Amino acid sequence: MELNDKLEILADAAKYDASCASSGAPKRGSEGKDGLGATTGMGICHSYTPDGRCVSLLKILLTNFCVYDCQYCINRRSSNVPRARFSVDEVVKLTHDFYIRNYIDGLFLSSGIIQSSDYTMEQLVAVARQLREVHNFRGYIHLKTIPDADPLLIAEAGRWADRLSVNIELPTHDSVTRLAPEKNVHTIKLAMGSIRRKLDEKAEEPKAPAFAPAGQSTQMIVGADASDDQTILNTAETLYGSYKLKRVYYSAFSPIPQSPKSVPLAPPPLLREHRLYQADFLLRGYGFTVGELMPEAGNLALDVDPKLAWALTNREHFPMDLNRADETMIARVPGIGLRNAKRIIDLRRIRRVRWEDLSRLRCSMKKLSPFIITADYKPVQGAASSHILRRHLADAPEQMNLWPELQAA
Repeated sequence: MELNDKLEILADAAKYDASCASSGAPKRGSEGKDGLGATTGMGICHSYTPDGRCVSLLKILLTNFCVYDCQYCINRRSSNVPRARFSVDEVVKLTHDFYIRNYIDGLFLSSGIIQSSDYTMEQLVAVARQLREVHNFRGYIHLKTIPDADPLLIAEAGRWADRLSVNIELPTHDSVTRLAPEKNVHTIKLAMGSIRRKLDEKAEEPKAPAFAPAGQSTQMIVGADASDDQTILNTAETLYGSYKLKRVYYSAFSPIPQSPKSVPLAPPPLLREHRLYQADFLLRGYGFTVGELMPEAGNLALDVDPKLAWALTNREHFPMDLNRADETMIARVPGIGLRNAKRIIDLRRIRRVRWEDLSRLRCSMKKLSPFIITADYKPVQGAASSHILRRHLADAPEQMNLWPELQAA
């Protein structure tokens, strides 16, 4: 098979893996040194840097052949899809050639399982080792870790890669057992634990060899099983606490041709995935807990974002006086983010905060207006019920398709 044909198949097969940004990668460059490539501290993979550059990764599978038969995966053993496989040298050549043409800023490499977990992991590690040692590649490398592989191979992968990821795929043990019976949640968590120990060792001994400086991440598929958002976020909260993950990525399930009856025939709303990302950011950055955001089982609201939903449910905190509240609580006001909460605290050291100050900070004025008090403003509708506020602040409804089958065709 021609290299271009392999690239078409294996790049398309990799699109279902969402866990490919590079937040936390160390700054590394080749200026004044041998080799090529550079990284920045910003996330890359179809993202934007502060100077406006659009940057991206070469995101491919080593192969979409796989000995596993995970029911939600298009590359499962029983799936009738075109198959291809790169050699180690072909991936190295593609990465090198694409980089010097300024097409990419790094490599995200995953793979189906071929022959054995150890053999597949050896191939992934060989790609990263050749790029680093033979070509002195200083760009970003993200390797997908094979959980069942020898811990020594995972340790070597961390030596060459900026980030490692171990996909847990589904939020509950029962779902993994039912939809991916050849995978083992215990093994997946053991791999995550071994990566965390290596990261902790590096943090305790800075002179130790580099190990995955951008940390580790994972992915959960949304809508492939019956798990609700509370279950998904509880799993994410546990993973953050136990394994110090940099990110949990959420990927809305995409129905696949000739899919088995064990998975849904229709995808979940894409907005559900978006709400999970918003809630996840509140867990990581704002100090929220899942219990605060979702005290009861179910899914996140689609008509309002999770922070607004929390504010509407916890009206006893509002309206909040921005000249008295602490920074943590100010950041919980809908329409005010972490950066602006800090700016408001800094401004208070000079003078009292006024309404026009919030406008200058480009806060979401419509969203925050019912929830704050400033030196010159108090909401008229402060006593309005949460139900009325919700109708006023909810996202605009979207027109439904009358004949979605025709639209899809």
